[in-house]
Amino acid sequence: MLPLWLVASGGGGLYLYFRKEAAAAEEEQIRFAREITSSGLADDVAKLLGFVGERHTASPLGQRGLARAAAMIEGSLGPGNAGFAVERLAGPASGSQRWPILIATLKGREREMKPLWVVASYDARAGSLGAEANASGVASLLAIAHSMANELPRRAVHFAFVPHAHDRAAPCVETAELLGQRIDDAEALLLLQGTGSSASLRISALNSGHPALSSIEARGEMRLLNWPGPAGEGDFAVALSRMGMPILRVATRDPLQAAEVDDRAPEVADHLAATLALQALIQRLSDS
Repeated sequence: MLPLWLVASGGGGLYLYFRKEAAAAEEEQIRFAREITSSGLADDVAKLLGFVGERHTASPLGQRGLARAAAMIEGSLGPGNAGFAVERLAGPASGSQRWPILIATLKGREREMKPLWVVASYDARAGSLGAEANASGVASLLAIAHSMANELPRRAVHFAFVPHAHDRAAPCVETAELLGQRIDDAEALLLLQGTGSSASLRISALNSGHPALSSIEARGEMRLLNWPGPAGEGDFAVALSRMGMPILRVATRDPLQAAEVDDRAPEVADHLAATLALQALIQRLSDS
């Protein structure tokens, strides 16, 4: 028979161990939610267009901008701010450099349900500040992640920020493949391609049989449209679709043309309305 003191000390040790584990789990869930405001959106867009600047692989200036954008996103979502444990995946190599895929996860109540993924790219075309594509989308997704930080939806929601999608000289397909490997399975993948040109969301799917389309109402703040073309072989969205990802393109306008200037910050009222509509869409899909 074990001595009584050993049983007692062992029981006390086990209690302290499990109490510590529970406290750690509780601490991981402490989040700091804040409401979506026009001033907050405008401030994040200003940072991306000003301090961060160009974000692409074609020059040292653009490469520095990618690193600054990644640091801004990770800092905004991390323990010192929103309180997420940000998952950091190594992006594909571009020359001798890599920029991360960043993921913040909102846990769901029902673990057996497929998660919802919402993805925004933090790069831009070479020579452009990328205001609509995609500073507006990054600012919207950051604001929504902050505002939903304390919510507990039915299905998990993953907020993902990727380094390459708009800069066609970058490894966009490789980025899509790495993200696809991490996703594995999803109920829907919302791909944000700009949220600053209109108060109304434009939602389109490569596959007309997309499972989420039936739960999206074509209300005043969102319209269901055909997928805008043409889509090239190196297209980030097409690469994900070929992996079987259930993609919905979410934007407020058609894709930018190659010669189109994209350096002006969005109208604040339109950007706020589109962001709130996007938040409502995410909440509806994550609770359906």
